[in-house]
Amino acid sequence: MEFAGSNDGGPPNPIDSRYVSAETEIEEENSSIAGELQHGSRASDEENGEDVYVAVGKSNSSMEALQWTLKNIATQSTFVYLIHVFPEVHQIPTLLGKLPKSQVSPSQVESHMSQERNKRRVLLERFLNLCADSKVKVDTILIESDLPAKAVLDLIPVMHIRKLVLGTTKSNLRKGSGKACHIHKNAPDFCQVKIICEGKEVMAEITSSVSSTSNISCCCRAKSRLQDEVKVKPNYCICFSKCI
Repeated sequence: MEFAGSNDGGPPNPIDSRYVSAETEIEEENSSIAGELQHGSRASDEENGEDVYVAVGKSNSSMEALQWTLKNIATQSTFVYLIHVFPEVHQIPTLLGKLPKSQVSPSQVESHMSQERNKRRVLLERFLNLCADSKVKVDTILIESDLPAKAVLDLIPVMHIRKLVLGTTKSNLRKGSGKACHIHKNAPDFCQVKIICEGKEVMAEITSSVSSTSNISCCCRAKSRLQDEVKVKPNYCICFSKCI
């Protein structure tokens, strides 16, 4: 799972006003949710469980996660939220190299922010187009944070997220690491986390291991073709592909 982007700004151009609602923006300061969440014209539909949240970024794995969601979970009554975490801007590129924001003019800062906003719009447009093609309603949640996994975990109780879909790579499966696994391991019980790798749902059996440090570890059993590629290691979260 990869999250990347730019500073906050206006919403991307709507792909189709019937399905694309106003963009939700969340800024994080010191990795804690700050400010007030605004959802445009729609309130969260928590009671019927129609909302699905998908983390998206530059990686192909996040696109695969959204494709899986639209194929296996979403219907025309589903509301899909695209969670995009982008890094905080600490430095501004100049002719003299990258300088701290405090050392450049406000116009230079705004110019850089504008460029980053445009990059983010282009990135998100791919995901919005896919949702529009599938005739599902979609909104975006933007979070500015240098700790993407923590940012998503902090968002879960705030939005009371019940369904969360994350993409990951085969490399992270082999290593039993990555942001998706960390979120899966630490998400609250009320949140159902789905991990997608190469278009297939990833299953993980999480158990508590008793150790001198009382750490929570993830134990697992191979159930698919990835069995031969993943070595079970203690205190790691190992995930396995499940053919859908």
